[in-house]
Amino acid sequence: MFKILSVLAAIVVVSVVAILGYAATKPDFFRVERSATIKAPPDRIFALIANLRGWSMWSPYEKKDPGMKRAFNGPESGKGAIYEWDGDKNVGQGRMEIVEAAPPTKIVIKLDFIKPFEGHNTAEFTLVPTGDNTTVTWAMYGPSPYVAKVMGTLFDMDKMIGNDFEAGLANLKTTAEK
Repeated sequence: MFKILSVLAAIVVVSVVAILGYAATKPDFFRVERSATIKAPPDRIFALIANLRGWSMWSPYEKKDPGMKRAFNGPESGKGAIYEWDGDKNVGQGRMEIVEAAPPTKIVIKLDFIKPFEGHNTAEFTLVPTGDNTTVTWAMYGPSPYVAKVMGTLFDMDKMIGNDFEAGLANLKTTAEK
């Protein structure tokens, strides 16, 4: 019995060391992005993104915790607009601020997560018109500290975040095409 337990313990230790070692080889930065084509002019879509108070109409994160606390500061829309939230385990706590707004083609947001894990990233929306359509790309990028690298070996972060972006872009499409 002792021999079996010793072998199992050795397997667990080797597995943990392998995961930690593999995590150390992952890149120091990450980027997740998704795109969607929306049958609407870029200025209509830009207005929906640049007004953080209106994100409740399309953001998938708003639906994950409808009871979360929200606070808005700064201008209603565009550069300097701030949105702070404090929610349950599904959305955590954080703050975002529009740091660049170039109507109607680009919005850059400084994104700071406080809970459940601290993180400082950038979210970026680019809008490219093509005829009657606009291709909207939602990206998030930033540093990937070691803890995030370890988590990335256990969970597919691109898929998790990417699925949320896909849902948000689908909601944005529905809202903009009304």
